[in-house]
Amino acid sequence: MAAHDYTVKQEGGKRYLIIDCRGCPYGSSIADFPACMREVLELVAKTSPDLVVLSDVYEKIYNENQTRMLRQIAELADLFRRERVWAPSRLGTDDPNLLSSRHDLVVMIAQDLLLSDPVNAYLTLVQAVKREKERAKATKDTEFLKTLLFMLSKFESLDLIKRLKAILLKLKKLPPGRQIYHTLFEVQIKPAFVSSTVFFHTPANIELVDQYKVKDATVNIYKHPEKIQYLYYLNPPEYNLTPEKYFLLTKTREVVASYKPEGLEFMSPVDVRKYFERIYESTITDLAEKNNIQLTGAEKEELARIVTRYTVGYGMMELLLSDRRLTDVYMDAPLGEKPVYVVHSDYGTCQTNVVFTEEEAKGIISRFRAQSGRPFDEAHPVLDLDLHELQTRVAVIGPPLSPDGTAFALRLHKQTPWTLPQFIDVKMMNSFSAGLLSFLVDAQASTLVCGSRGAGKTSLLMSLMLEILPSLRIIVQEDTLEIPVPFMKKLGYNIQRLKTQSAIAVSRTSAEVPPEEALRTALRLGDSVLIIGEVRSKEAKVLYEAMRVGAVGNVVMGTIHGENAYSVWDRIVNDLGVPNTSFKATDVVVTAAPIRFKGSLKRHRRLIEVTEIGKHWYEDPEKEGGFVKLLDYDTEKDTQFFMEENLKKSELFPKIAKMRGLKVKDLIDDINARAFTKQFLVNMKNKYNIPELLEAKYTVPANDKWMLVLESQREELGRVDYESAKKEWQKWVLDTQVRELVERRRKIEQAKKKIAARKARKK
Repeated sequence: MAAHDYTVKQEGGKRYLIIDCRGCPYGSSIADFPACMREVLELVAKTSPDLVVLSDVYEKIYNENQTRMLRQIAELADLFRRERVWAPSRLGTDDPNLLSSRHDLVVMIAQDLLLSDPVNAYLTLVQAVKREKERAKATKDTEFLKTLLFMLSKFESLDLIKRLKAILLKLKKLPPGRQIYHTLFEVQIKPAFVSSTVFFHTPANIELVDQYKVKDATVNIYKHPEKIQYLYYLNPPEYNLTPEKYFLLTKTREVVASYKPEGLEFMSPVDVRKYFERIYESTITDLAEKNNIQLTGAEKEELARIVTRYTVGYGMMELLLSDRRLTDVYMDAPLGEKPVYVVHSDYGTCQTNVVFTEEEAKGIISRFRAQSGRPFDEAHPVLDLDLHELQTRVAVIGPPLSPDGTAFALRLHKQTPWTLPQFIDVKMMNSFSAGLLSFLVDAQASTLVCGSRGAGKTSLLMSLMLEILPSLRIIVQEDTLEIPVPFMKKLGYNIQRLKTQSAIAVSRTSAEVPPEEALRTALRLGDSVLIIGEVRSKEAKVLYEAMRVGAVGNVVMGTIHGENAYSVWDRIVNDLGVPNTSFKATDVVVTAAPIRFKGSLKRHRRLIEVTEIGKHWYEDPEKEGGFVKLLDYDTEKDTQFFMEENLKKSELFPKIAKMRGLKVKDLIDDINARAFTKQFLVNMKNKYNIPELLEAKYTVPANDKWMLVLESQREELGRVDYESAKKEWQKWVLDTQVRELVERRRKIEQAKKKIAARKARKK
């Protein structure tokens, strides 16, 4: 009987043999301790697992290939027992002394050494075969040799022996003691309280294309020569600690497991995290002193952050959601069977080295239910919510909707909104297109941004919102909180957000307000710019009724799924039931799409169309000339071009010109001047390597300054001189924004050099 308790757990279609090694009289390591290997093999024979886990203050995980080797050894020991290779009839002699020595040799190889030191068993058998071959030549007695050769053939069919031979070809000799087992059983170590699995073995011939830090973890991006997808390998700090630190982590978690302070419900998630980090750091300090473990202050802080992540945080999921270069994270059912997949802003869809488990999912879903107040069970198999502290939208599905078990889809929101100069910089649009969009927003054109999923609709909507003058009040209505309203408030915007009922019926709660009711409320909140996160269903009628009767005096913008202006009209009129006469309240449809150039696997977001909606048509706007394309996209040249000839058909431009007492040509001059300001910021960003210049923190004040310069000219000259305005504005940007960012970068570089110099001196 085995000395330790064990359990067999089913996870992701795999059987895990988990052996409780706490209080083990010998060490918990197959590689180091013969007794441990024997016990593990005995349990493997009983349970036939896919993976073996030795659990102590930390867990040692033997992967599927290593466990397969263990199973083969256990099966070979059982085969030798069934074949009774040590039976007198298999030993080829009647001599009592020789019979006894042969019996002892075979038993030692087939049972004792095989279960505790199979490499030694094999090498002992090889020597025995050599000796017996020499003896058989002289005596012509081959019965015992047949038995040994039978055993040798079975040994050499083991994966372990095949790997051993490959290693010995390189090393030329066997390492002393049991060192060879550290190569054969390269165990993965992780804290016992971490349920997710992270594998670090990388395929041969892969290319490292990027590396960066996420919190305390390292991210490596690899390109596989035979795979379409990139590989996203996360290396968390909790997988790279000393045994002493693993001990402290486990003990700290045990100490604080039942600690539930009062008053936390009145604290923000960020404050709660800081509070627990301080508590855990104090506990780690005490435990380290009691156990005579030396730690630096930085090491204590790191351990406290790890414990916090797996107690009040979201564990491995939190590390992934902290990588703001990701846009989506997918954990498909059955959990534990396949690795997590992510969508990277630079590398597209990537396979990770993280396997999220059902056990970890249960704990996180329990927290999601408590936070959202929504049920999640067979009657309510969908749970959607917003994780504000991680700026992520979460959708969880379970049985019976997902028959294979629980699955997650997580959409990460950009911490700061995209800006038009940033879109120019990444080639989503050219500068004239940005100037045109900025002009339309300033002209208070009612705008719908359309596109497929992943086309960048919401990101484009955010950039258009930043073209609204901060002096205007904004009402934002969303069912999922994607627009960074708190950030815009910090920029000085007067903005109010309305959270409406989820679009997913099974996740709704009675406390949530339906979107059409919220919209009616928004229309009573005073004269405001109205932003609809996404036009989905019933609220479309309310929105268009308000637009048609003039209840909304300012710009209205929103997103909707569609591939062009016609599909938007078709959906709003034929699917959502909005009359044609009401749909005409839309001034412009802006279309974005993911483009695969020349059939490439990579997708590039592009602005592909800006279409004006005419007012003089009745049944079908396309047949009756109701669509006026202002901007089109040339895929071959990868650029947008202005369809100036179509201005002859435009109703919007003459209307804007009339309202402003200008000519259409003056409006084009305004667009070109706006385009110049956007491009100038991009040029300065590239010239001085200051990407911060294109962030909203700088582009919004730059927009404001441009409008103030123009207003000053109108007051002083009674007209606008764009050339002098450009010079004045350029000087302001260079003297205030560019100079500040360049100086900041210089100081950062100096600080880095000082740190590097200090490290070099210490070495």
